[in-house]
Amino acid sequence: MGAGLRAAVLVSPAAGRGRAPAVAAAVLAELRAGGVTPELLPATTRADAERQAAAAVSGGVDAVVAVGGDGAAHAGLQAVAGTPTPLAVVPAGTGNDLALALGVPGDPAAAARAVAEDLAAGTATTIDAGRTGERWWATVLCCGFDSAVTDRANRLRWPRGPRRYDVAILAELARLRPRELTLVLDGEATTLPVTLVAVGNTAWYGGGMRVCPGADPTDGRFDVTVVGPVSRRELVRTRPRLAAGTHVEHPAVTVHRAARVELAEVPGGSGLTTYADGERVAPLPAVTDCVPGALRVVGAGRRPAGGAAA
Repeated sequence: MGAGLRAAVLVSPAAGRGRAPAVAAAVLAELRAGGVTPELLPATTRADAERQAAAAVSGGVDAVVAVGGDGAAHAGLQAVAGTPTPLAVVPAGTGNDLALALGVPGDPAAAARAVAEDLAAGTATTIDAGRTGERWWATVLCCGFDSAVTDRANRLRWPRGPRRYDVAILAELARLRPRELTLVLDGEATTLPVTLVAVGNTAWYGGGMRVCPGADPTDGRFDVTVVGPVSRRELVRTRPRLAAGTHVEHPAVTVHRAARVELAEVPGGSGLTTYADGERVAPLPAVTDCVPGALRVVGAGRRPAGGAAA
């Protein structure tokens, strides 16, 4: 890309319990040292971040750099998906699943150096992205038990921090029951009881859980992990296996592949919502497409399987 490189920088104020703002100075310094002029976006909400990032892309920046967790990356993604402008992820959040999938260095300063190096060399990695309605996402879209937990945690005012999720998990376990969903994979419809459905562009969600262990973000298709009816005890026992991805061997779990996934509750359902990249995306019914090559990324520590340099 040559001289005069510019990058719009989004810093999530809440990511990592304040870690993102704490590392921002080092990130900006590394970008400058690598010949990139950072333009810090003064966003304080997700809506602000998305609007400001979109304006920066329209103004011709060479990249959008998201400093934070998957929520920050999700905000930046809305501006760059489907455009030639790449996204860079500097991990500084509680959950850094997209950074993990891309092999981004875990140290924020090292991640910023990798971004500057790729921009100076004019190289980027091209991967697929999911699109649900008007929302883009990069990692995993979930529906069922996990989305209900996130929904409940977002409504809680106490306790603060990760303990909210512990409380939400206990509350949802107490009312655990299968949900009747109609799942349509590339036009093939099935109605079945499920505990959760995870639609994976990449393998990881929830801060390092390999819910879709075989997902490849360069193959033009999602991996769809479906967990059927399980007891509370069995769900608690199986959940730790998510870290290794061995839950897919459980008899209640099936894995499918599709480029288009449609999810709908049967009449009388309880009003489920989908979440992706840890953010609320859309209520059911929802239609999700895998858009091949929709996202360019810089600063990846390793190329995804089958990834292309552009």
